[in-house]
Amino acid sequence: MKKLVAVIFLLSSLSLVAQDHRDENDRKGTFQKERLFSGGSVNVGFSNRQTVLGISPQLGYSVTDWLDAGVAVNFTYSSVREFNNVGKLRQTVYGPGAFVRIFPVNFLFASAQYEYNFLKVKYIPSPGSSSTADTYNTNAPSFLVGGGYAGGRQKGNNTYYFFSVSWDIMQDPNSPYIDGFGRSNPVIRAGYNIGLFQGKSQRRY
Repeated sequence: MKKLVAVIFLLSSLSLVAQDHRDENDRKGTFQKERLFSGGSVNVGFSNRQTVLGISPQLGYSVTDWLDAGVAVNFTYSSVREFNNVGKLRQTVYGPGAFVRIFPVNFLFASAQYEYNFLKVKYIPSPGSSSTADTYNTNAPSFLVGGGYAGGRQKGNNTYYFFSVSWDIMQDPNSPYIDGFGRSNPVIRAGYNIGLFQGKSQRRY
């Protein structure tokens, strides 16, 4: 049921994007390359037992002053050492995704991002441990919903930095954002948007 709701939400968002884009084109013409942006986000985490390193390049389009949409690629590496120090888990995650950001005000946004990730998990026992090494592969969809802050974002310019927090509402058991108790962990990302083809002139709606 959660998967169905997430898919309907995503399709509805894309439909609104398409409609808004058509409305804009009725007034401004066709596709405008000045509205394209690239960039991406990173997530880094360290503790005495865990290391997380991730990057998510993206390519997007500013449909209006208040709506950005695009595609992204996710890659994350994490290493977790067990509490009894008898071994550790190494996990590699990668996969494509699509996102929308809605700006009710210039510096705050709500976001939704669908991802389909492929996971490779490797268990490495400590030297002298009676445990055996193991590796397995799996995959899982995720639907991240949250919001964030955008700094340096001005009307007519889609270059800005951002900070966001989101949660996986789909909660697939194999999702990299779900812990061993089935709870959705917060996904914290910081990134930068780079406006393309703008030159000295900024886009105008």
